Amino acid sequence: MPYYETVFIARQDLTDAQVKEITTSLSKIITDMGGKIAKTEFWGLKTFAYKINKARKGHYVLLEMETAPEALHEMERQMGIHEDVVRHQSLRLEALTEGPSVMMDKGGRDDDKKRPYNNRDDNNTEKEVA
Repeated sequence: MPYYETVFIARQDLTDAQVKEITTSLSKIITDMGGKIAKTEFWGLKTFAYKINKARKGHYVLLEMETAPEALHEMERQMGIHEDVVRHQSLRLEALTEGPSVMMDKGGRDDDKKRPYNNRDDNNTEKEVA
């Protein structure tokens, strides 16, 4: 069976328990049709880049699964009907990912590492190159 990754955004006024309830109901669709959920991540309440349905924030959830395309289509259909799901996106994967997603990985970011500046000292003044 193919691997898929689905990210959906739930409305901002929902509680964490309600978001988990939506996630379990969507996961149940996959498992009832013979698929398996490999990873579930709650990314939390995040701010949108632009307003969606007059809202500025939403609860983000990631699901990675191994399932038949029919089960994925049914889950996407249910997300489209559900009034608490603002947006959703599904992608087919070559293989399931190892470890946490980029959104959940707190360590090892390139931006956090100090990079040496060429031809500069600690006072940010240029050195003469001989």
